[in-house]
Amino acid sequence: MNAPFIKVEATKFTEVGYVGRDVDSMVRDLIEASIRMVKASRRESVRSKAEKMAEERLVDILSPLQKRAAPAANPFQALLGQGRPSAETQEERQKRLSRREEMQEALRSGRLEDRLIEVEVEDSSSIGIEIAGLGSDINIQDMLGGLLPKKTKRRRVTVSEARKIFTQEEADKLIDMDEVISTAIERAEQDGIIFIDEIDKIAGKNMGAGPDVSREGVQRDILPIVEGSTVMTKYGPVKTDYVLFIAAGSFHVSKISDLIPELQGRFPIKVELKSLSTEDMQRILTQPKNALIKQYQR
Repeated sequence: MNAPFIKVEATKFTEVGYVGRDVDSMVRDLIEASIRMVKASRRESVRSKAEKMAEERLVDILSPLQKRAAPAANPFQALLGQGRPSAETQEERQKRLSRREEMQEALRSGRLEDRLIEVEVEDSSSIGIEIAGLGSDINIQDMLGGLLPKKTKRRRVTVSEARKIFTQEEADKLIDMDEVISTAIERAEQDGIIFIDEIDKIAGKNMGAGPDVSREGVQRDILPIVEGSTVMTKYGPVKTDYVLFIAAGSFHVSKISDLIPELQGRFPIKVELKSLSTEDMQRILTQPKNALIKQYQR
């Protein structure tokens, strides 16, 4: 369906002012899921071009271009090591191109897949801080944007692994991230689905001290998001008016009527599942291909 989908647990959220995750984070997670989905489809569309560019990078590593340096024009250039690149003869050029063609042929045939090479990759480790009360990690690299230079590190990998790394890097260069983000936000706003599990755990009439103190507060925080509001994310404002919310819970201790009335009214379609019977349990234990009883018999 190309619909961004996330599943969250209501028990992970706390009322604003308490340490823990705030309910807005479910919308931020939905946007991240949507961006991953759109980015994956864009990568697939430029895959063939990215694979060719990755192959060229592999050939450059395996068969580097080495040109002779001519003598320096004056002593000062010689001291600085600045020699003029000499003109490449036709024979040398032909040999170099021939070596590259042989290397390309070897790469395409798969003969070099297990050879180890050294590549420079982007260091994905980042510095994050958690702000008490907001319940979310803030990445310093994301906050400062392009002010901090991207760190790289050298790794020894096989040609097969290097091809995957280079293909992904080249595909990312060909993708317009501004277009990806705008498409992802629109898709999340129009087709996004948020599944809130264990909503029965934040229901309950006894609101006293201790761990139960923020249950009703979490319900009141969830209410405006389900009703339709604008949540600020690092990619810009996101409206939840058309996001589909599905909530589920066992309600074996509490009842649906224990939720605040406003929240009950925002989930107009209520479906109650029947408890499993003895016959159902027997089918579960015997009918499936990898049923538990069959595993124990083996």
